[in-house]
Order: sequence, then C-alpha cells, then structure tokens
Amino acid sequence: MKNIGSDRHDDTWYEQRIDYLSQFILPERFDTFRRVLDMRTRRITICTENTFHPQNASALIRTCEAFGIQEVHTVEAVCRFNPNVRIVRGSDKWIDIHSHPSTTDALERFRAAGYRIVATTPHGKGDTPESLDLSSPIALIFGTEHAGVSPEVIAAADTFVRIPMCGFVESLNVSASAAILLHVLTHRLRTSDIEWHLGESDRYRILFRWLMTSIRDSERILEKMEL
Repeated sequence: MKNIGSDRHDDTWYEQRIDYLSQFILPERFDTFRRVLDMRTRRITICTENTFHPQNASALIRTCEAFGIQEVHTVEAVCRFNPNVRIVRGSDKWIDIHSHPSTTDALERFRAAGYRIVATTPHGKGDTPESLDLSSPIALIFGTEHAGVSPEVIAAADTFVRIPMCGFVESLNVSASAAILLHVLTHRLRTSDIEWHLGESDRYRILFRWLMTSIRDSERILEKMEL
C-alpha cells in the first residue's frame, strides 16, 4: 500500500526538526502526539462523493479523526466538500484530506495505491462490517445523501458493505454510516494480526506537520535552528 502523496525531504531532515521543535511544546502534549500517531492507520481510508451538507461533511471528518483514519478523500465534481468549522472544531488539521475532480480520478488513485474498492450500500447484497475482508487495504466509498454511490463506483467496486437494519428505516445518513462502519472495522483491524500502523517515514512527516500547526511562530522558530 502506497501513501497517496509525495515528499522531497528525507527522514533525517524531519527527525532533526522534530527534535528541535519539541522544545517549544509541553512534554505532555508531545507525548499525546506520539500516542495518537501510534493509533493512526492508512490501511482503511474513506472517500465521499459530492457530499453537499456541511453537517455531514463535518461529522465525517470528526469521525475519521476519532477512529484514527489518517486519510480522507472527497470527490467534488458536483459540489464542494465544505465542513462547518464550528462543528469540525479543528479536527481537520490532524488528518490528510485529498480532493478529486471526479470519481474516475479518485478510483484510479486508489487502484495505484493498492486499495480494494468497497462501495457502501443500504441494500441486501454485500458484506457486513463483521464479515468484510480486511486482508488488503480498503477504500470505503460513500455516495450522496439521497442517491447513494454512483453507477461508476458500483461498476468498479471489488465488493460491497452494508449495515444490517432491524427497523423500517432502510438506510442511515452518510456520517452515521461512516461512524458505525469505522467503529467495527478499526476495532477488527487493531485486534487482528494485520500490520496496520503507519510507516516510520510517514510518522515523521505527520508529526512535523502537527508540531508546525500547534506551535506559534513555528516557521520563525525554525529559521533560528542551527544544523
């Protein structure tokens, strides 16, 4: 599984700057960063197609951050993915959000990075969160609030996943569905023998970004660093 993205610096570059910046943050805060990183994964990622309700967009971001999902993808061919800042409450700065101009672009990126395409559906076919195969990285695709996933996603999907319902309601909204699926799937992943942690290089890059975001005048501070 490849990390979607690129970087021009090596691990030593990041390690030196992390060590320097850590002097300007409380030790307890720095320990929290490292503890949270220990629980982060790219083994599962999500992609949402044309989510137009800011409340749902915000809830998706907070849900992914809460369950340790480092990477979120959005398709914005029809409308912008526009979280409400009062709801998301800064949780978007801790994860990687990638925007795609089309579903085709997103699917191609997932294939290139080694993900299986898992389309979410309220209908009877497909796996449940308890039975979905996690032996390879998966990209969970969520559709619009009313129409569901697009025909393109249905055609490209390697498999489908559904949340069994017991009442008259046939489906849940996008944010509620994501919360249920990620709760079950991340628990299964972390209690399995599958290697789901972030790689060392990835951890350096994320930790550096978190420090830069959290420390006031971080860029000015780095300018004074002696190498």
